[in-house]
Amino acid sequence: MKFFLITASPLIAELALGNGVDRIFVDLEALGKAERQGHLDSVKSTHSIADIAAVRAAIGNAPLMARLNPLNAFSGNEVEDAIAAGADILMLPMFRTAQEVKDFSLLVDCRVPISLLVETADAMHNLSACIQISGVEEIHIGLNDLTLDLGLNFMFEPLYNGLVDAMAAIIRPAGLPFGIGGVARVGEGMLPAERILCEHARLGSSAAILSRTFHRQAGTVEEMQKDMDFGGEIGELRRAYAASLELSPSELDEIRASSLAAVASIVKSIQLQKSI
Repeated sequence: MKFFLITASPLIAELALGNGVDRIFVDLEALGKAERQGHLDSVKSTHSIADIAAVRAAIGNAPLMARLNPLNAFSGNEVEDAIAAGADILMLPMFRTAQEVKDFSLLVDCRVPISLLVETADAMHNLSACIQISGVEEIHIGLNDLTLDLGLNFMFEPLYNGLVDAMAAIIRPAGLPFGIGGVARVGEGMLPAERILCEHARLGSSAAILSRTFHRQAGTVEEMQKDMDFGGEIGELRRAYAASLELSPSELDEIRASSLAAVASIVKSIQLQKSI
């Protein structure tokens, strides 16, 4: 299992990589995000091309991904600038069609791998065609925006209503690595990280983005170290994931059934709050 951390801080990037994080993730996506997620307690970035260069200088040859903006008239410039600044993986968010992926692929021109962020209903329905496009080397299923696009109430509903199962069944035969959403610290979150990691194990997912619980009060390395034992928290996630790999298919199904009931309860609570 690979864990990704979103940060533009060279010092935090160094700390994270030294304590078990597998990839640093600079986030340039801004177009439309505030409008979509303004009401959510999600990570909203103000990162820049300059941040890519600064983080690259700090982390040497360690993996550095940049999430760009959705395809737009300036995507060509953004691709060129991100690669020149040192990004060695480019993520395309909020796409809907295979043609968008093809257009993005032409801009990248096989210079770095493309990671597709599947977070719209149309991208989900067009996934079979999208994963065959040149340069696409990995997939990440984004739960926040997918939930919004589908008009659902809780970000983990797609993970338990069969939608992610269907996408995983398309991706696995293609031999592409894929990740799913984010993961909180062990013992935290409306649905505990341990349960989420069981779904990663069941589905064959190999990556997750560290959630906002790893960013609390963490504007600096000192604040992050005061807030938590970062390496210890990553270790807890790895132990929980390793434990999930030891479970039998029937045991994973039992945990899934229990989690499905928990998700239904959470959704009911959210719907009730909305109706008040």
